[in-house]
Amino acid sequence: MPEPRSVIVTGASRGLGLASATHLYQQGWRVVGAMRSPDAGLERLREATGAAAHDPRLLGVRLDLEDPASIAAAAKEVEGAIGAPDALVHNAGIAAFGSVEDMAAGVFERLFTTNLFGPVALTRALLPAMRAAGRGRIVVVSSQGGTRGMPAISAYSASKSALERWAEALAQEIAPFGLGVTILVSGTFDTDIITEQTPDHGDYDGPYAPHYEAMRRMGDFMVPLARPPERFARGLARALDDRAPFSRHALGLDAQLLLLGARFLPAGLFHRVIRLALRLPRPGSLRRA
Repeated sequence: MPEPRSVIVTGASRGLGLASATHLYQQGWRVVGAMRSPDAGLERLREATGAAAHDPRLLGVRLDLEDPASIAAAAKEVEGAIGAPDALVHNAGIAAFGSVEDMAAGVFERLFTTNLFGPVALTRALLPAMRAAGRGRIVVVSSQGGTRGMPAISAYSASKSALERWAEALAQEIAPFGLGVTILVSGTFDTDIITEQTPDHGDYDGPYAPHYEAMRRMGDFMVPLARPPERFARGLARALDDRAPFSRHALGLDAQLLLLGARFLPAGLFHRVIRLALRLPRPGSLRRA
């Protein structure tokens, strides 16, 4: 009987990561959930999957993407447990809300560390084994903010856009070794990153208050339309069967429409469409007389 395919899912203790790890386990994969608190997170995974306490197809490793030592230790533990993984899913990520002027530089640094530098370091640590095996797929989970710079989440948008550009370049580098890269552009799914867990740095009495009010109205409109994380997990499972050296998929109608607009509309027109859709102040309207 062939060995099950193995996959590492970062951020597997909640949200899209938990749903994805659960679905892939149920599809027969050997799943390694990488998370900050593996004891509690693995218990959630066992509860969601129904896996036994010592099931070899469900493992947990500690991973803190802000700590280089933790990344190196996690990669070593993974290789010792499963060898070269068949897939590495960079799902873990954080967001923050606030304008450029209202957000401290440290917030930008933390977003880039978690959303970009951490995934790069983990990939670097695992690539030698994957190259030697001559197989494997690296999946990065991006968002609509990575496709188009969005107001009030500019730091998050920048980190996700950088992640996408890195993934595109990586695909060219590793394709000759038999490896592939997939970018998943996520639409709106029902996770805590769009609700109470996103830090709000906005000054609602400051000059950008109209922007925040507009964005919050849009958020209140979108949250009830958010799809369950299980739908994302099914899309991820399909993407793991990609065979092309590089591919990009939009998961969710809103993400699909945004990608189409970015591809076919002139930049100036698309910028205006985004402003109108978000009901942002008109150009020049907040200028002092």
